[in-house]
Amino acid sequence: MNPVLTAIKNRRSVRQYRPEQITKEELDAILEAGMWAPSSHNSQPWHFTVIQDPAKIKQLSDETKKILATSEIDWVRKIGLSDRNIFHGAPTVVIVSGHQGDSFEPIVDCAAAIQNMLLAAESLDIGSCWNGLVRFYFNTEAGRKFVPLPEGYIPYYAVSLGYKKVPNGPGPQRKGIQINYL
Repeated sequence: MNPVLTAIKNRRSVRQYRPEQITKEELDAILEAGMWAPSSHNSQPWHFTVIQDPAKIKQLSDETKKILATSEIDWVRKIGLSDRNIFHGAPTVVIVSGHQGDSFEPIVDCAAAIQNMLLAAESLDIGSCWNGLVRFYFNTEAGRKFVPLPEGYIPYYAVSLGYKKVPNGPGPQRKGIQINYL
């Protein structure tokens, strides 16, 4: 099968990582894949902040969980009250931010960059997980200040990266055909 289609079908959200750090070459390849994503009017509004300091990753998890613990959404509150790290022990976390004003929809462009990074990671047999929970923290003043960014950028999401502790299992069943033709 085509290697791109294989990566798409094999990719899973990984929540168990080995402790050793991924190589700089692997990280650079994943970040470069993100930079090759499509964007509206080729605006390329993304900015990537790499965190590999375990104390900073823990701080980001802990601060996010404080916000999650106050949520009115039951499953979100439960995560906030749990003792787990929201990055599941990943040794690398990449914060994906978008520039306001450079793009029609910077959050959509950044989502495309994230998908490229997830697929690149899978192609290198590196585990990854797109983390939307950090948005709860990034939507606060303290959260926006946590990530030092150039003027005009807003942090959106995080991507955890690391070597997989266990191989990917089979994917969930697809919902069936959701296609129509005109």
